[in-house]
Amino acid sequence: MNLPSISIIIPTYSRPQQLSDCLAALSRLNYPPSDFEVIVVDDGNPIQLDEVVKLWQSKLLITLLKQSNQGPAAARNLGADHAEGQLLAFTDDDCTPATDWLQKFSEQFSKNPNSLMGGQTINALPNNLYATTSHLLVDFLYDYYNGKDAKIRQTRFFTSNNFSISKQIFQRLGGFSLKFPLAAGEDRELCDRALQLGYEMLYVPEALVYHAHHLTFVQFCQQHFNYGRGAIHFNQVRATRNLGKIKPESSPFYLNLLLYPFKKGFSSRSYLISMLLFLTQFAHSAGCFWERQKASNQSTV
Repeated sequence: MNLPSISIIIPTYSRPQQLSDCLAALSRLNYPPSDFEVIVVDDGNPIQLDEVVKLWQSKLLITLLKQSNQGPAAARNLGADHAEGQLLAFTDDDCTPATDWLQKFSEQFSKNPNSLMGGQTINALPNNLYATTSHLLVDFLYDYYNGKDAKIRQTRFFTSNNFSISKQIFQRLGGFSLKFPLAAGEDRELCDRALQLGYEMLYVPEALVYHAHHLTFVQFCQQHFNYGRGAIHFNQVRATRNLGKIKPESSPFYLNLLLYPFKKGFSSRSYLISMLLFLTQFAHSAGCFWERQKASNQSTV
């Protein structure tokens, strides 16, 4: 079987050690080295990354691109513009893909070349309660939309730290939208745009990425507040495509969310994680309200 050429794209900002760990993981991939390249996009880092990248040039076909600080969506688009692979694979600088990550995407790409593919992201910091809760929320959403019962619903999104798409389709879609002021919602919007145009989304749980994103309580609250802000921009972008707002889920959805830690067997931590999951929804709602008020104030100026 002819393997597709793959371009791995990594936006990075102010995390040189995490980036080095990510590149180390990529150097261990069991995919032919001549069939994949790595494109690192420096998103206006205050720290020079040339030396970090140079350490891995003997083991990886790697390119370092630089841009002023514009956010990960613009960085991913820049990387895709320079990519030579048939297939684009996106991950983040605080992620370490499993050795067969590209192989799993490649296998599905050969069968479903016109599908957007998302893999499974695993929390690499199980002792960090806030990282665990944020990951559990994503796991719940993936189970709900992409799991065994997802055929009764429509798969809606994949997170951009473990996502793959043909370069041709990515270009046809116009890449990630730059209408998001934060790193929140641009991956969801790209998937939504692809669905509107008739592309299928394929969940590939065997394509594993380990995510090490340390969070404090304040950072945790800020993250979900920003997700709420991103949701407002997501609906605004949908409105430009003459689509309605995404409807809120029903009450059982939120009840199942709060019960999810108990289902997943977090034992004594289940109650605390459940409370933090409730807090994510409160912070998300607060972010939505804040962004609406901001837009309203700007429109009256």
